[in-house]
Amino acid sequence: MKSLSAFTLLFIFLNFLNADVSFITESEYASQLYHSPRGIGCFKCHGEKGEGKLIATYKDKGEKKYFSPPAINELDYKSFDAAMKKRQKGMPRYFLTQQEIKTLYVYLHPEEGINAN
Repeated sequence: MKSLSAFTLLFIFLNFLNADVSFITESEYASQLYHSPRGIGCFKCHGEKGEGKLIATYKDKGEKKYFSPPAINELDYKSFDAAMKKRQKGMPRYFLTQQEIKTLYVYLHPEEGINAN
């Protein structure tokens, strides 16, 4: 029989005690989710704090146009949740879970904390 490593034994023991064995905090998870939810981060288009930013300018039929995703840090939770669930022009689909959507919202609205509903 193979011997178990000390880490494996500790993990089993902590699980047995029903202890919290999280390796990252909620805040760290939220930051990682915002910066790379499914391969491309929200911040690339919506800014470091969800403030929105100019991505590109271009001409269409001689008219100057802008590709500037909106600020998402000003949306209330209901609007944010609805926007994440419907197809948005120029935005990739991430197929986030309800908990991931809430985590992203809390990341952008830290003052509201977990009371985002």
